Amino acid sequence: MIRGLYTSGWSMLAIEKKMDIITNNMANVNTNAYKKDMIVFESFPDVLAKRINDTRSRLNPGGIVGGMQLGSDIGEVFTYYNQGQLLKTDGKLDMAIRDSDTAFFTVSGKDRDGNEKEYYTRDGAFATGADNLLVTKEGYIVQGINGPIRLNGDSFSIKPDGTIIQDGEIADRLLIKEFTDTGTLRKSGSNLLVKTDQTEEAAFGGTVQQGYLELSNVNIVKEMVDMITVTRAYEANQKVLQAQDGTLEKAVNEVGAVIR
Repeated sequence: MIRGLYTSGWSMLAIEKKMDIITNNMANVNTNAYKKDMIVFESFPDVLAKRINDTRSRLNPGGIVGGMQLGSDIGEVFTYYNQGQLLKTDGKLDMAIRDSDTAFFTVSGKDRDGNEKEYYTRDGAFATGADNLLVTKEGYIVQGINGPIRLNGDSFSIKPDGTIIQDGEIADRLLIKEFTDTGTLRKSGSNLLVKTDQTEEAAFGGTVQQGYLELSNVNIVKEMVDMITVTRAYEANQKVLQAQDGTLEKAVNEVGAVIR
């Protein structure tokens, strides 16, 4: 009976985490190039149950009761990096990566410790900041092959390979990183990603589209359906837990009274 309480209670905690992920996806449905997350569940390993200090039985001196399974737990938070739809804006500073789900714009900025750090993003809604530097909405500096990108006026264009043509001459090229396994990347807030020690780079195989923005890959209808499903699962576990609690209450208050 106590085992059932633990199983239902732990399942409710796991479902609550899934609800947090769904809510975050829905909140970012209009965030440029946002990549949706999902929870991957895994089963708990079997736990060996024993009776404490029960060594009286000759047949079972260890007091072993048997295996116990506590249901499911959160295995990982998986991110879908498939490309979202491209929206035509005709904005000169708007850029999107096409035909590659594993390529990202490279930007730089300060981390929490104040150190300069390299980040990656698919959000190409850029702007010009101080000293005509190309920056993201949050102020992170967009990087080119030769360092931070500077644009003088509006007389520039972006080629499909990321080359920047300014006043008829090649000014720089967008530093676009493509990775072999996006599962090694980690979200860092502000729609940015960081790489880990397992991250490996590959040759860029996509194209850059000027005047377009990539939209979120969140399907709002599917997220709403998942939210309803998760809510019902939570309520079912809650009712099971309440039923078990009621049974324990009867066992203590009524059965115990009869035995006395």
